Amino acid sequence: MKNILFIVSAVLFLGGCSVFGKSDVKIAPYDVLEKNEQFEVRHYKSLILVTTPMINLNEKKNPFYKLFNYISGGNDQKKQISMTAPVFMDKKDDMTETMSFVMPNDFSIKTTPVPIDKAINIEEINDYTVATIKFSGRLSQENIAEHQKILDNWITAKKYKVIGQPKTAGYNPPFTIPALRRNEILVPIEKP
Repeated sequence: MKNILFIVSAVLFLGGCSVFGKSDVKIAPYDVLEKNEQFEVRHYKSLILVTTPMINLNEKKNPFYKLFNYISGGNDQKKQISMTAPVFMDKKDDMTETMSFVMPNDFSIKTTPVPIDKAINIEEINDYTVATIKFSGRLSQENIAEHQKILDNWITAKKYKVIGQPKTAGYNPPFTIPALRRNEILVPIEKP
């Protein structure tokens, strides 16, 4: 019952999202520095992320639920916060994977409410230049690995220097038709 209630709440919260990939959810702003059909180099001036470890996706306390609870008022200000895309997933090291929600653009590190759940951290990323590849389908390990290899080859061919760990980004709710989903891999780079 709680799962059904959560799904209905999430659908209402993500108002404007559809099975066809259309969404009224705001996307974190960035500048495009280079673009072709498959790849982009972009620059994010600043991103405020709320992040939690991805320990068990099948538990009631999975990372999406934790972060959704935070933006639904599970913070020291009991503030409802608009959903923003993308949702990031990344590996901090060999043992730790995390999920992050991007805070709306008008939030700063000082104005972001403190999470009640101590497993959620607030972080700020500044001056973030990344090479990206967009792809559709499910965010399966196979699909991610396939597109990561394509992006890595492009980065090598362009002689960019990788300066951080990749992030996987999802822009659509899970009920979006896989062929219409917008997924990305972002790799922090330094241009030669």
